[in-house]
Amino acid sequence: MNEAELAQRMREERYFADEGLLTAVYLALTLGRPLLLEGEPGVGKTEIASVLARVLGRELVRLQCYEGLDAGQALYEWDYPKQLLHLRAAEARNADVGDVYDAAFLLERPLLKSLRCAEGAVLLVDEIDRADSEFEAFLLEFLSDFQITIPELGTVTAAKAPVVVLTSNRTRELHDALKRRCLYHWIPLPDAERERAIVRAHVPGIEEEAAETLVRAVSRARQLDLLKRPGIAESVEWARGAAALADTGDSWPVALRRALGLLIKDEQDMALVHGHIEELIG
Repeated sequence: MNEAELAQRMREERYFADEGLLTAVYLALTLGRPLLLEGEPGVGKTEIASVLARVLGRELVRLQCYEGLDAGQALYEWDYPKQLLHLRAAEARNADVGDVYDAAFLLERPLLKSLRCAEGAVLLVDEIDRADSEFEAFLLEFLSDFQITIPELGTVTAAKAPVVVLTSNRTRELHDALKRRCLYHWIPLPDAERERAIVRAHVPGIEEEAAETLVRAVSRARQLDLLKRPGIAESVEWARGAAALADTGDSWPVALRRALGLLIKDEQDMALVHGHIEELIG
């Protein structure tokens, strides 16, 4: 798949990547490098993994990172309750216990699951910045060889290396060692033309003038001193909510005002936006 075909397939999935992001995705696929995406919340970092899974016809495997995440929760665990039931059942029948460290008692976690996908997977490591630095260091080993050693069973190696997408909201700085192993790209907020295309693709039937009014209002809102600037995801949800209200008879400006809670998610920000509502919406 060349770059033009990739761009077309992504547009068919309603993902409108700019030239920089498209180049980063294409090179990551071509070179087999993990793709590290940073940017403000709501700019489409997570969504790109779902889109790639559909474009490539692969299974999406998601690892949601959080503070305290360890290797066992990300790799595999043994199903101890199932093992115990097996032991008790064998004792009750006076039968041979057998091997309780068999694959039948293994619980796949995302990293192991991504290796065992026969057709390859798209592995999303979401919000890696929320995990501890120790887990980040562990992840380096996984990304270098795409294999896992299970002491009781042996080494599991990927038959087909997964496509790896890592996302970060920059709540902390990532280690240089991780960045060196990845192809890095910062996703900025979109320009007005691209955001209108995104809104119209995700809210079928919205009129051009309504989409333009909404995108202009979002752009002006982002220029205010907000604690949480709205991203593309909030723009789309605001458009859906306003369109639903407009379908019941509200004018578009009234619908935008009533659905403002889909765009602004903080009390202080809401008060600030209400103070500029005429400037934003009219």
